[in-house]
Amino acid sequence: MSTPTLFELTAPPPDLDHFALLERIRAAGAQARAAIGGMEVRLVVDDADAREILSDRRFVVDPVNLPGERTVPTRPELLMGLGMTPDLVTHVTEGLLDKDGVDHVRLRKLVTRTFTVRRVEALRPRIRALAEELIADLPAHAENGSVDLLDHFAYPLPIAVICELLGVPERDRAPWREWGHSITSFDFTRMDEVNRTVAAIVAASRDLIALHRDGEYDDLLGDLVRVSDEDGDRLSEEELVTMIITLVIAGHETTANLVANGAHALLTHPDQLAELRRDPELMPSAVHEMLRWCGPVFQTRPRFATEDVELSTTTIPAGSPVIAMAAGANRDPAAHPAPERFDITRHRGLPGEAHMAFGHGLHYCLGAALARAEGHEAFTALLAAFPGLALDPERPPVRQPNLAFVRFNDLYVRL
Repeated sequence: MSTPTLFELTAPPPDLDHFALLERIRAAGAQARAAIGGMEVRLVVDDADAREILSDRRFVVDPVNLPGERTVPTRPELLMGLGMTPDLVTHVTEGLLDKDGVDHVRLRKLVTRTFTVRRVEALRPRIRALAEELIADLPAHAENGSVDLLDHFAYPLPIAVICELLGVPERDRAPWREWGHSITSFDFTRMDEVNRTVAAIVAASRDLIALHRDGEYDDLLGDLVRVSDEDGDRLSEEELVTMIITLVIAGHETTANLVANGAHALLTHPDQLAELRRDPELMPSAVHEMLRWCGPVFQTRPRFATEDVELSTTTIPAGSPVIAMAAGANRDPAAHPAPERFDITRHRGLPGEAHMAFGHGLHYCLGAALARAEGHEAFTALLAAFPGLALDPERPPVRQPNLAFVRFNDLYVRL
């Protein structure tokens, strides 16, 4: 039997190259493994197998749902072992993304009713207005003609959108961005800081729920507070808090990095930028290609096989954890010819999504339509406002050594 090849997915090096790592994992094939939280996890980068893992009900996200005696730790156990306060663990491990079966179906059904395409399309003019307001302010933030697009555009836009969706009063919005960024940048060597951040966002979420219960709000959270399914089953107070945290993180951190990564891709591929300027109708295809080529999500959460599952490249034994590397699937040459090439025409005319930036199957991202709309409006407004937009050659961006997300520390551009 071949010896497994172990890859480091918990303490990345400062000079991490996400895509070089993916190719090393691809070369290792069925032997690719990572040690995470004391357990050995199989790694999959092939598109077909990743889709199977994310859609097949024989894989679960919560190992509590494995048949027989459980031999792997749960996420709450892992986090508490690292020092997270037990009463806070619930709010980062008991949300929609952590549920299987009927629990997942119940929560998703309640949220899907309010997170509709109709609501997203109705929000488009507001997204466009917010983008144009931020763009109008960009010159004021410039120093010697250079401005950090990540700090002054890519982040503020989606946090403003998700705060409006959730009905966060404008006066209270400033801390939400910092909380979201902190939660997605967990430093497990500084658990006191992590606990303070989670406690702060839990307290703010409770205040927001109380505000919505005391008044009539025509927003997503107002609907969530009121919503019930056919059996009259409502979201509990704790489920509402966890849902807010999930939506804030998923609703702004990933979109911010889509905008920053996509802007960098366009500015480093002048032929593609010129093509998009010549034909603005390519914007939907261009956004899809940004999501495929440099999407913000690097890997999905581990899944656990409830029985032996044979994939095209390997067999996952019952009880074993496996990670579908979303960014790897998006660069699988079997699914995407010449995957290393950034080509904004690649998705033109396709009936659906060819990439896995929003996941696949049971846990497909509820906010996908919103993220696409924000990307579309952000790039449309940005390119219209600054025909000479270019990277600042004196301040090249540095990718953050983060194995959950593909993101920059900053992105300085000349307007």
